[in-house]
Amino acid sequence: MISVLVTGASTPVGERLVRSLVADTRVRHVVAVGEEPEGQALPFSHGTRLTYVNVDLTRPRRVHELLFGLARELEVEGVVHLAQHRDAYGRGRGVHRANVEALRSILDLADRHPTIRRVVLKSYGEVYRVSIDLPVLVTEDHPLNLAPGAPQYVRDRVEADLTACARMGLIDCEIVVLRCAEALGPGTGSQLYDYLSTRLCLRPAGFDPMINVATPGDLVVAMERATHGSGEGVFNIPGFDTLPLSETIRKWGTRSAPVPGLLLEPMYNVRHAVTGSRFSYGLNRHRMHTGLVLDGTRAREVLSYTPANPVNWPVDGPVRIGVDT
Repeated sequence: MISVLVTGASTPVGERLVRSLVADTRVRHVVAVGEEPEGQALPFSHGTRLTYVNVDLTRPRRVHELLFGLARELEVEGVVHLAQHRDAYGRGRGVHRANVEALRSILDLADRHPTIRRVVLKSYGEVYRVSIDLPVLVTEDHPLNLAPGAPQYVRDRVEADLTACARMGLIDCEIVVLRCAEALGPGTGSQLYDYLSTRLCLRPAGFDPMINVATPGDLVVAMERATHGSGEGVFNIPGFDTLPLSETIRKWGTRSAPVPGLLLEPMYNVRHAVTGSRFSYGLNRHRMHTGLVLDGTRAREVLSYTPANPVNWPVDGPVRIGVDT
């Protein structure tokens, strides 16, 4: 039996992972690290095999106290790092500390920690470069988006991913990077969810890219298998549903209208300014034209992960949006 520490535990995927680990008979204890004050973390306020703590991971001293205090006392062997700033419009040093520096602190401390043997990073399919001259179906060796003009949302995720990859084999614990498909649901930080959650979706005229989306439940399965596994590596974690953008909009039950590509960004900028919509067309421009689908062959062969749960599309049934079977 092992003890596992989960950061980002108060996010929808994090909460689901914590509940699954607590129910896992192979897990002795779960340390859930979230943003909510400890007295207000109702989903985590019970259970003898569960401890919830509120820790500001952007402060290295607090991370040290967590890992060499509570985590050492409970003999934590696995760390699953989910904590990321989810707002596409988030910018600045504070956001970078949350996205990158917190992970760097965890890896630095794990290298000399007496019990931690494995760190699993939830990365993102958004780290890959999307271009008309590159394949739509991408493997783990597909080029990353290293463009200096990319939004901070992308740059930080690429930097965090590369920070973990660069430490593989160089520190005294195993590192696993899971490049996950978008979890379509509220509170997940999904740009596609924000895009679909409007009365009218504007899409580029003449383009209908392929979209791959996951359910939180499938991502949790992949993270659990990575936590209990052995060895290091990078793995694409695709979702069950792969479909054209137009079909995604239709199955969500939203109306759509084709618009010339040059007009889309200013139109969505105005929508953001007027309504506060969190969808950023500038961030999603390339995949709205070309698309990107993760090849999950390596995850299937090494982690025995295959997505099994389709999204419960609103037009296909009465089940609530964002909840999988």
